[in-house]
Amino acid sequence: MKWGVLQFPGSCDERDALNACQIAGGGVNESRLVWHEETDLSGLEGIVVPGGFSYGDYLRAGAIARFSPAMTAVAEFAAAGGPVLGICNGFQVLCESGLLPGALLTNERTRFICRQGELVVGEADSPFLAGLEAGQRISIPFKHQSGRFFAPPDLLEEIEAKNQVAFRYAPGQNPNGSLNDIAGVTNEAGNVLGLMPHPEHAVEAFGGSTDGLALFRGPAPAAGAAA
Repeated sequence: MKWGVLQFPGSCDERDALNACQIAGGGVNESRLVWHEETDLSGLEGIVVPGGFSYGDYLRAGAIARFSPAMTAVAEFAAAGGPVLGICNGFQVLCESGLLPGALLTNERTRFICRQGELVVGEADSPFLAGLEAGQRISIPFKHQSGRFFAPPDLLEEIEAKNQVAFRYAPGQNPNGSLNDIAGVTNEAGNVLGLMPHPEHAVEAFGGSTDGLALFRGPAPAAGAAA
């Protein structure tokens, strides 16, 4: 599968995400970085919006990146059913762009956290979860300062009712005060998924876990994309 991994000024995990895409593809796919000023996503079969500090997180995390030319193209790609994965800052960008519901606020203790943790797979119907089962636990790193998922009561109820929760922090492991222990959500169609933890850092055995690979292996190529 040919992935495009966005690269903003301030991105810091784009090459890790690209590495994960290449490993998931057996090391022979043609995944590539997509500079934030690019608008031509033709030939790409999936998009990753990676972690980091896009545009220095000025104003608030993801607030400027949502206006980049590349994100206009990503919105069109997602509307056509293309798979889009947002990781950490990428999750924030997708929420700011309106491609995912809710918002990410500063952690309750206002501190940056960095540690290995466990997630519980939710019941969302998403191609990214094709290799996982609802209720399954996976181990991947947490590292963020603005990862507290928030939604107003009515929206939170809607997200739960429509089974849009992709991941929850395992019991007792919520590091930031996220409502309902939510670590990741999907859009209603399921082709856009965002999560705060970092699956791209859990793709090689020497890292302690390969559980993150499932998210990069799950989606089928976007319809009409070049092989």
